[in-house]
Amino acid sequence: MEKALWYLFVGMRGGKNRARIISAIDERPRNANQLAECLNVDYNTVRHHLDMLQEHDVIESGGDDYGKLYFLTDRFERHREEFESVLEAM
Repeated sequence: MEKALWYLFVGMRGGKNRARIISAIDERPRNANQLAECLNVDYNTVRHHLDMLQEHDVIESGGDDYGKLYFLTDRFERHREEFESVLEAM
């Protein structure tokens, strides 16, 4: 997970938006449309970042397609300190 966090947030473009998505989901579960609105980011951009975060087991989803909510995974929660270190390096 440590390598994935560095890759997702520092090693490629979009890390700041992915960090903002994590922060918003940490406040409360949200769907892609809610994230796009609250972060003032294009819906398709949010979808791309959600796919990346889900692929690396940072977030998981629940519910049907349109209203699908996103949550932080237990695995991510176990590595939250590393995430905080990555944020400091950004």
